[in-house]
Formats: sequence, structure tokens, C-alpha cells
Amino acid sequence: MAISGKARVAGVMGWPVGHSLSPRLHGFWLHKYEIDGAYVPMSVAPERFADAIRALPALGFAGANVMVPHKESALAAMDEVTVDAQAIGAVNTIVVQKDGRLLGTNTDGFGFLANVKDFLPDWTPRGKVAAILGAGGAAKSIAWTLLAHGTSRVFIINRTPERARDLAVALGGRATAVRWDDCTTALEQCDLLVNSTTLGMRGQPPLEVDLGPLSGEAVVADIVYAPLETDLLARARSRGNPVVDGIGMLLHQARPGFLAWFGREPEITPEVRAFVLAGQ
Repeated sequence: MAISGKARVAGVMGWPVGHSLSPRLHGFWLHKYEIDGAYVPMSVAPERFADAIRALPALGFAGANVMVPHKESALAAMDEVTVDAQAIGAVNTIVVQKDGRLLGTNTDGFGFLANVKDFLPDWTPRGKVAAILGAGGAAKSIAWTLLAHGTSRVFIINRTPERARDLAVALGGRATAVRWDDCTTALEQCDLLVNSTTLGMRGQPPLEVDLGPLSGEAVVADIVYAPLETDLLARARSRGNPVVDGIGMLLHQARPGFLAWFGREPEITPEVRAFVLAGQ
């Protein structure tokens, strides 16, 4: 639909940004709900990022999403940050407030949990044990959110032991670093296994992890969505484990920003899932 001079404007900053599915997603919602607004991709080099962020209020933006490699830099550029963004150490959603101040939050963990709930409505993280493959930003946001919602312990499994230890320390006493080759005990204990790495993504090396020690009731989730049915999920499904694919995390993490910028709580439907996946 056409926009007017009163249109609300938001966007996504990344370097590069061309592969982002966020403009397609937000554009779908804007059209569906007939909102006078626009969501634009913004390719911003790291050395220009601070200037670009501070320009958002002056340009009349309602806010923006932030992609790699800017999420940590965004935290330092905010006037105010939410508890989750501070704990995770990264911002992925910025809201320009009425006085022009920048509020930063992190919705990745919210998106992950909401996606699990879509697949398994009765599942709860409370009292569960989780094992997370990887020790990057996605792992930290998922682990922190799980712990904040009552998960009793999180195992951080990573090929580089130092990164796993650093993340476990940052998460406090309920997180334990585990070497990749020593993950059997962690898998035997966990109720939830999450791949937070890019392994298994189209064009990336395969994810090599033995699911043999895993309980048949453990939930297996992958944040990779290209392909949607990763080898990890296919192997887990074949042995009877409940599985959760990755595209829903992308969709759900976008909901708080869309609501803040455009004033409408968007719905996650099969239609929007199919539309966004078709844009890969």
C-alpha cells in the first residue's frame, strides 16, 4: 500500500544487510494490517554505526532492529536499556521514545521461547535442564532467557572451551561449560537441546553431534532455518523427539518491535511463515 507523509518509519541496520528477511516480514505485516508505515534496510559500516544510531530521532524513525555485527555496539549507544539487553550484553531492537531518547532491548530470547510454545503449547522451561550447542550471542540470549524463566541448569557445549567457560561465568552459577567431545553426560541429563550455531545451515559445515545419549522425550530445537528441516531436526524426529524449527524465532523476535513502532501486535500465522521462507 502507498504511504503518506505521516507514515511511521522503522528499519534494520546491518553490515551487510541484503540477506535480512526482516524487511520482507515487516512489509508483510504492514500490508496485512493496512498500516501507514515503512520498514527499510540500512547498510551501515561499523565505523559509521554510532552516527547512524544517533540520527534515528532526527530522521523521524520510530526505531530499528540491529543485526550482526552491531548488536554489542548498540548497547553502548543507548540512552536506556532493558534488563534483558543489559544481561545479554547486546541490543537487537531500538525504540525511539517521545523525547528522542533511545531505548534498547533484546528480543531474541523472547522469540526463541515463543517459538517453542508454538510447537509445544504445554512445554515450560521451569525446572528443566537445557544443553546449548555454541557460545555466541544467540547462545547467550537463549540461555539467559531460559534461566530467567526458571530453567534449573544450562550446559554450554562449544568446540572452543574458553568461550564456553566465559559464557558460563557470565551466566552465573546455573550454567556449566562442557567440551564438545565430552557432551554425553550433558545430553543424558537435558530436557532441551538447542543448536545456536550456524552448523547445518545451507553452505556451512554439517553439525556433528551424536543424539544417542538423548532422552526420547527431550525437545530438540535448531535456530537455523535454511534449510527449515535441518539434519539435526530430521535425525531427532526420526528417533521420536519433539522438534522445533528455526524460522519461528525470527518471526516472534520481531513482534515487540513492530508493536512499539507501528502500534499493532502482529500475529504469527502459517501464511506469514510461508511468505518469509519464500524470500530466502
